[in-house]
Amino acid sequence: MNIEQAAKQLEALGHVSRLQVYRTLVRAGEAGLPVGQIQERLGIPPSTLSHHLQRLLLTGLVTQERQATTLICRASYPAMNGLIGFLADECCADAGCLTQAENAA
Repeated sequence: MNIEQAAKQLEALGHVSRLQVYRTLVRAGEAGLPVGQIQERLGIPPSTLSHHLQRLLLTGLVTQERQATTLICRASYPAMNGLIGFLADECCADAGCLTQAENAA
């Protein structure tokens, strides 16, 4: 992952409502949730939810799939893991400290 992509994803998650939507989808697992259920759970007006989902879609953090008349949203776990990895990969790189795994050994 490059720094520009990470910055865009972090910016998308930097809004309270988008972070709530994303965490809701992460909790939902691979099955995802219909847009209507996200709206009901969070109490976000449909037009506002649509705007927030679009931002998450553009950064690759969320995917959507149409099933008949229902739009299913899912967290993209590869994107989430990539962002987490990007943030953690160089942890303490300049400090010479041991990683958590090395400390446990």
